[in-house]
Amino acid sequence: MVCRYRRIFGTAVLDYCFFPIFFRSFSINFIGMVNYGLLPEPILFNPLKHYLAFIREFVSSRSLSINDPRLKEITRELKHIGTCVMDIYTGNLSQEDIFNEILEFLEINNFKGKEAYRTWTGTGFDDFRIVTLSDTSQWTLKYHNHEKKYVHIFPARSSPHSFRVKANTLKSAILYIIIFGKDYVSDEDLNAARALMGLSPVKEVADAEAVTEMIEILRK
Repeated sequence: MVCRYRRIFGTAVLDYCFFPIFFRSFSINFIGMVNYGLLPEPILFNPLKHYLAFIREFVSSRSLSINDPRLKEITRELKHIGTCVMDIYTGNLSQEDIFNEILEFLEINNFKGKEAYRTWTGTGFDDFRIVTLSDTSQWTLKYHNHEKKYVHIFPARSSPHSFRVKANTLKSAILYIIIFGKDYVSDEDLNAARALMGLSPVKEVADAEAVTEMIEILRK
């Protein structure tokens, strides 16, 4: 896991974390978990972590009992979300639209080639670039050290059409809907879902409220 911090008035503040894992384009397959198709090279993107429409489809297409062995595959997938925070895109651009606009930007500015791209973004821990798309959403572009998937993209912090959420809040909400799906969220059910990810029971009221709010967002 790699986390980035920004310094504000002398204090290091968490900005984002990501896992250096190769993600490709996605379609839903209930039996076989997420079916990864090919993303346009050189894009690297995880919609289960950053694209609200995909996350909603992911949970709405699944309904499993807490003892269903397929939950192991789901929890394995959710581990790729990480343990820090992420920004989730809520706008109307499709994934294809996002990829095409970013690739067009790189093409027009002669940054699409690997060497040109890494020179433009930099390769250091704190190096990245921000681009603005047609709907005013802003996207972070980082260099990823891979021969073909070197353009790692995700919504920028405080971007229009996005919100920030803790990883464990998102994972808890996803599992709760898949397993229980009740309108009334009880502490018992919520903590049973969290236990599948090895998460401790929710004790703080604010944490429970955050998960409940995330559940409602995913249900809309």
